[in-house]
Amino acid sequence: MRFASAHAPEGAGQAFDAFIAEGRHGDMAWLAANAERRKDPRVLWPETRSIIVLGLSYAPDRDPLEALQKLSRGAISVYASGLDYHDLIKAKLKRLATQVRSLTGGDVKVFVDTAPVMEKPIAATAGIGWQGKHTNLVSREFGSWLFLGSIFTTANIPPDEPETDHCGACRRCLEVCPTHAFPKPYELDARRCISYLTIEHKGHIGREFREAMGNRIYGCDDCLAVCPWNKFAQVAHETKLAARSESDNPPLAELLGLDDAGFRLRFRGTAIKRTGRDRFLRNVLIAAGNSRDATLLPKVEARLDDYSPLVRAMAIWALSKLAPERFEALRKSRGAAEPDRAVASEWTAQP
Repeated sequence: MRFASAHAPEGAGQAFDAFIAEGRHGDMAWLAANAERRKDPRVLWPETRSIIVLGLSYAPDRDPLEALQKLSRGAISVYASGLDYHDLIKAKLKRLATQVRSLTGGDVKVFVDTAPVMEKPIAATAGIGWQGKHTNLVSREFGSWLFLGSIFTTANIPPDEPETDHCGACRRCLEVCPTHAFPKPYELDARRCISYLTIEHKGHIGREFREAMGNRIYGCDDCLAVCPWNKFAQVAHETKLAARSESDNPPLAELLGLDDAGFRLRFRGTAIKRTGRDRFLRNVLIAAGNSRDATLLPKVEARLDDYSPLVRAMAIWALSKLAPERFEALRKSRGAAEPDRAVASEWTAQP
């Protein structure tokens, strides 16, 4: 765990402008709506004079890329395999904020993904790390595996020295991306990012991305996992962040039958629950289609009658990949009876 401080910076989100331009429509419209508040912390709270940043390591005890070879299991991002980090970090920040208020007399506000705060640029300014070519924060001490939270305060606190960029000529994070989501170093096209597609995207996932997703059903750790600075990271010690059996790359066969109640029960207390059952099953079905595991076929076919168009559509795609002949046998009758236009188009598309 690492604390550092910075004076409230003006224009902290200058590097965010290009990303804001991509987020004016669809699922990312909220980015554009809060652009000015993200770019300057003092727009969020004008009285802010200093920001204390917390970096908490969640470094895994094994290589997350190993899960990508187990195609009959769903790969879940390391950060989401334990209990929800928001609650853990917020509790730590509140305790620290109480001490800051007592020592300085300044007012305080705590933020952990609960407001439009540009945490990564602020953390870099405070010296926690630097924004790598994959746009995530990298620390010489903790590698790529850091949760961030911040305390805004009206007190003037001496700032720490900013961290400098230590990526050098390395391009591993750029080259490993399955969907080519980095147009150039230090720039991310979120619309192509598997983490965005599997967690934030509310609609159907484009056909161009489905095979590239492999068995990733919630998030993607590829660009983080290959960072050479991770060799200095020690395994996280927080027990609440340890992987739970329910969310530790579980078998797809267990997930395909989840109804809403079962989904909520299985993933209670985790970040996964926020996505909702329908989007999660959409991802699971894509993984099933990529699994080459014919034993999943009955569970996939059962989802053809699901109440959710998101689920039905990806059940059709998974069926076309696992059993092309069965798909052809059902194509005409099922396609004609499907009331949802987007779902029906999956029946008419070429496998």
